[in-house]
Amino acid sequence: MTTALITHPDGFNHSTPPGHPEQVARLDAVLGALEGMDLLRLKAPMAAEADLLRVHPKSYLDGLREDLPEHGRRQLDADTWLSPGSLGAAWRAAGAAIRAVDAVLGGEAANAFCAMRPPGHHAETETAMGFCLLGNVAAAAKHALDHHGLSRVAIIDFDVHHGNGTQDLVEDDPRILFCSTHEMPLYPGTGDPSDTGPHGTVVNVALRAGCDGAGMLAALEEKVSPRVVAHRPELILVSAGFDAHRDDPLAGLMLEAEDFARVTARICDLAADLCSGRVVSALEGGYDLEALGASAAAHVRILEERGR
Repeated sequence: MTTALITHPDGFNHSTPPGHPEQVARLDAVLGALEGMDLLRLKAPMAAEADLLRVHPKSYLDGLREDLPEHGRRQLDADTWLSPGSLGAAWRAAGAAIRAVDAVLGGEAANAFCAMRPPGHHAETETAMGFCLLGNVAAAAKHALDHHGLSRVAIIDFDVHHGNGTQDLVEDDPRILFCSTHEMPLYPGTGDPSDTGPHGTVVNVALRAGCDGAGMLAALEEKVSPRVVAHRPELILVSAGFDAHRDDPLAGLMLEAEDFARVTARICDLAADLCSGRVVSALEGGYDLEALGASAAAHVRILEERGR
C-alpha cells in the first residue's frame, strides 16, 4: 500500500489576474515540494455530472458553463474569476477528490492527497465564492456514501478560513460530520461555534489571530477528535488549507510547516483507530508559495509514512 498523489496539468489552466493570491504558481509550489516522494501518481479525471449533481443543482453548473469566457477573464465576485480553462481545472479538481475516494476505498492506495486548483471549500450550493467554483470535498464525501455504500464519513477542514461552502453542501446529511478549525473574525464571516447545523453534525472551532501550532493541536484534540470518535466514520476526508502558516498573507495564525505534520499525524491516528487508516486529503488554501510548498510536503510526508 502507498499514498496516492492525484493531479492533472489542467490545474495550471485556471487563470486569475496578476497579483491574485490563488495563482498558477501555487500548484507549481506544491508539486515541486512533492518531487522525489514515493507516491502512486494518478491523473485526475473530469468529475462525472452525476457526482456534481449530488452537491450542486444543474442550473448552477449550466450557469458556470454559460459564464465561461472564450478569451480573457470574467469576474464572478470580488475574489473569484473564470478564464477559458477554469472549468476544465475545476471539474478535474472535483474529479481528483472523487478518484481519491475510489483509490482508497478500492484498496489501490492506503490514503491520498489531491494537488489541484481551484480550491473548493467556499463554493456554496449555488454560489461560487472565495476563489472556489465546485465543492470538491463535499462531492467526494457524497460519492463515498452513495456510490460506495458507506454509512458515515467525517470531513476535517483545517484551512484558516471557515469552510462555509462545504458546510452548506453537507450539513443537511446526518451521515456526514463536518469539522472546521478557522480563524475568527476572518473571511467569510461564518463558522461561529454556536452553528452546529440542523442535525448537530457541524463542529465549528474558532481560533484567534496569533494562535500557534500548540493551540491548533489543542483545539483538534479537545473539540474535534471526540466528535469524530463519536461519529465513527468509515472514511475521513480532509480539506487541507495551509494558510494558517505564520507567513501567509491572508490570515493571522502562527503555524509552522511542522505543525501541519503534527495535525496530519493526529488525523491519521483517528483514521487508524476508526476506519483502517483511510484518509483522503484535498488542497485548499495557502498563499505564501514557500510556506505552501513546505507545509504541503510536511502533510504528505506523514500520509506517506502512514500509508506504508
